[in-house]
Amino acid sequence: MKKILFPTDFSETSENAFVYAIELAKIFNAELILLHTFDLPIIDSQAMPINYGTIYETIELANFEHFKKELPKLRAIMEERNIEHIAMNHILMDGDLIYNIKKVINQEHIDFVVMGTKGATGWIDSFIGTNTGSVISDISVPVLSVPIEAKYSKIETIAFTTRFRKKDIEALVKVLLFAKKVNAKVKCLYVKTSNSDVTNDDIKRWESIFNTEENLKFFIIPNENVKETIEDFLTGQDIDLLAMLTYKRNFFVELFTNTTTQKLSYHLKTPILAFHE
Repeated sequence: MKKILFPTDFSETSENAFVYAIELAKIFNAELILLHTFDLPIIDSQAMPINYGTIYETIELANFEHFKKELPKLRAIMEERNIEHIAMNHILMDGDLIYNIKKVINQEHIDFVVMGTKGATGWIDSFIGTNTGSVISDISVPVLSVPIEAKYSKIETIAFTTRFRKKDIEALVKVLLFAKKVNAKVKCLYVKTSNSDVTNDDIKRWESIFNTEENLKFFIIPNENVKETIEDFLTGQDIDLLAMLTYKRNFFVELFTNTTTQKLSYHLKTPILAFHE
């Protein structure tokens, strides 16, 4: 990992996720690129017969000044955590957030994205198709989505949910590489329902593929309620980060909606590392 992209709106949510971004940049010795986007208004030149180019310039200047004003706050966070030494560059762009993220990823050869998300609505929205979820669904690099309630601590245990499909193998390999870099163990979870098409031979084949991974353990839990089982697994196994392959957005919607308040509040403290299918 050489470059981490951190889209920010300088909100409390973004500042919270920034801690994850700089800590990962330190671990991976990566360059951190801050991206701040803003929208220019659509102005009817006939209804407003003035030089609207001047308006655009004023808005761009105001955003630039705001950008400069907010940077010292981020620098202060870096100093508090003794991470001043990492390389950090800044990009200010107007236009659609997702379009600009894609553009920067291609132009800067980004390897990883860290973004913040806020509250229950933010989590639901993120997997239905707005904000963070749009990024998760539309780009090919991994995305770490950090809820505002998540307070950074050393990542020691990573959960990876699987259905033992062939394409999950590549994702698990990526998770293991990430885990080795942060010195974490990986707990691979499969919730086996009554209509599961995964056989014992499938599971044994996977275990044989990864039998040299000392910090990997498989958990096969029979249960009809996949969502509740994953939630219980996160709490019971002290999971610091949940890794998933984004193969079916409805699965994420089901996972993070219609749950109890207590478990949802816990879920909002668990960052999700999403790999694109």
